[in-house]
Amino acid sequence: MSALSLAPRALYEEVAELLRQRIFARELEPGSWIDELRIAEALGISRTPLREALKVLAAEGLVTMKVRRGAYVTEVSEKDLRDVYHLLALLESDAARAVAQNATAAQLQQVESLHRDLEQATADRDRFFEINEAFHMLLLELADNRWRNQMVADLRKVMKLNRHNSLFKEGRLAQSLAEHSAIVQALKDRQPDLAALRMQAHFTHGLEAAT
Repeated sequence: MSALSLAPRALYEEVAELLRQRIFARELEPGSWIDELRIAEALGISRTPLREALKVLAAEGLVTMKVRRGAYVTEVSEKDLRDVYHLLALLESDAARAVAQNATAAQLQQVESLHRDLEQATADRDRFFEINEAFHMLLLELADNRWRNQMVADLRKVMKLNRHNSLFKEGRLAQSLAEHSAIVQALKDRQPDLAALRMQAHFTHGLEAAT
């Protein structure tokens, strides 16, 4: 396959990532219509790769497409959030159980080190978000189930549409950090059921803060 035949695919994926980050940064607000012509002109591209990029984002749940009307940034309802958090709690608590059972000592040191980084990031919320997500993704990586990882990655994209309404609530950041600490301790103590229970509680409290 020639490099030329790969170029259009690379372009629309690049555009999709650019729009994804603009959505997460609230430069494109939930419920706002996406001005295809303006964005295409600003990026110096045709509308074809832009539309392909929007299809990618629609499959991820980040945008909603309407026939003959275009696309708008998805608005996450309370039911959407409850459904997403419910599934994340199931999947990530199962991952925590697997890590407590199977992770090596060196791998658990990785988890503990990342948690220490999280403790140092409380003054910078964007940095805290970044490390927080890295912490969860590390547990998934160590649990070693690529199908679960893909499902969680997709669900977390939807969750990010509402993230500014969760950890930004007064006291939630400190509470989240304490919950992470409790999860790490259960992992280190090799208590699979407790690690799963604490991860489940972490998402329960996260949902309470997000709604």
